[in-house]
Amino acid sequence: MRNIIVAIALTTCGIAIGLAVPFGRSAVASDSLMDAYATIHSRRFVDLTHSFAPGIAHWPGFPDETVSTLFTYKKDGFFAQLFSHVGQWGTHVDPPAHFAAGGKTVDEIDPKQMFLPLVVIDVHAKVARNSDYVLSLDDVRAWESAHGPIPEGAFVAMRTDWSKRWPSEAAMENKDASGTAHYPGWSLPVLQYVYLTRRAVATGHETTDTDPGVKASHNDYSLESWILHRGHYQIELLDGLDRVPESGALVMVTFPKPRGGSGFPARVVAIVP
Repeated sequence: MRNIIVAIALTTCGIAIGLAVPFGRSAVASDSLMDAYATIHSRRFVDLTHSFAPGIAHWPGFPDETVSTLFTYKKDGFFAQLFSHVGQWGTHVDPPAHFAAGGKTVDEIDPKQMFLPLVVIDVHAKVARNSDYVLSLDDVRAWESAHGPIPEGAFVAMRTDWSKRWPSEAAMENKDASGTAHYPGWSLPVLQYVYLTRRAVATGHETTDTDPGVKASHNDYSLESWILHRGHYQIELLDGLDRVPESGALVMVTFPKPRGGSGFPARVVAIVP
């Protein structure tokens, strides 16, 4: 059979890789995806995920997690536990179906939408001065002035360093005497720009909600609803955004595949150049 050679230019973390793939015979390692794997695997991997357990910070309407041991080494020769928790637990994925009737459930998210360019918009200094800070178009313009346009198909994360308050629910909620929470959030103009103009795939943040605390305290989840009703997913309660660059990294967003799932704990890992 005649060989057909396909040349693929893959830019990964700023490095161009040429892949020559022969069809009709087994490719040798140097002419396969193993080249891309070797380049990616040589980079630094940063876990952006909180470990979860009973008692962690969570949306106040949800019950706490319970964990029990079903089998032990001593009695049964192996160790197995039973975990009971809501889908939106710890660092987690919110699929469209979480808010949008008929929207995609967790198991229906395309795997190609789980490996993306990572954009980190850093406003942690502003949040330190104002816990009610909302991401503005000026913040996005400043990012693009420094790094160029947000790439199409990106995962856009809002860095606030709010994750440093983890796992204390009281610190994460940051409520005043009247019970109103004070934590940062997104704004509609930014979401419209990120999704409609720059065509991002997903967004993420370190807080329990997309909407700022002063809105969420009054059951206003309109920003989260806006994202999910447009067929996108989001990740809440991210960690470690202070350990990744604002531009140039990739992100793997992974989670189990519950049939018809309304959400589930996620494992999010950045690949850093």
